[in-house]
Amino acid sequence: MSNSEAYQTKSERWRGLLVENRAIAVIRTLDLEIGLKMAKAVAAGGINLIEITWNSREPAQLIAQLRQELPQCTIGTGTILTTEQLELAIAAKVQFCFTPHVSPNLIQTAIQAQIPIIPGALSPTEIFTAWQLGASCVTVFPVQAMGGIGYIKGLQGPLGSIPLIPTGGVTLDNAAKFIEAGAIAVGLSGQLFPPEAIKTQDWENVTQRAKILLDNLKLMNI
Repeated sequence: MSNSEAYQTKSERWRGLLVENRAIAVIRTLDLEIGLKMAKAVAAGGINLIEITWNSREPAQLIAQLRQELPQCTIGTGTILTTEQLELAIAAKVQFCFTPHVSPNLIQTAIQAQIPIIPGALSPTEIFTAWQLGASCVTVFPVQAMGGIGYIKGLQGPLGSIPLIPTGGVTLDNAAKFIEAGAIAVGLSGQLFPPEAIKTQDWENVTQRAKILLDNLKLMNI
């Protein structure tokens, strides 16, 4: 099996995980220990897809520890800007990768490494370009700037075959509506990790938010 074929197989499995889980917790932190606690708190609430942004403190070590300590979860990275960063993330054994932009070089590097990559895009042209280049999915960021749920719904006519993950404007309350509008999954950060809860290390608050999010998705029969 070629790298390209293996990548397609892993991308299909990744999309299956997205349909099964629907929500990705996005963690950005300047403290390694806090990052570990943030991840464990959402995992305790049932969220199994966790993204560690590369502009966190010691992201490679955080990812490696979470791979070991949360074996039930799928751990990836985000905010990858350069090939060098992606190669370091791959060495840390990430299981998926988000970028805030469409980069042919990054997409090709991920394909060669057989890591599902999800580039960030806004316009239909950017979304389609990312998909043509080999993206496993495309993240629409920041979705709220483009109209939120209505924008995702509007993209379904011409681009409904492309799996979209909106971020930047997704809340506990509207997450299910994004899925209903056609998104394959959603990414949340501040809604799961409010600054006050992180400051006081109120991990039960974070766990409850994760549970509320998943309950809302289940109530919508998604």
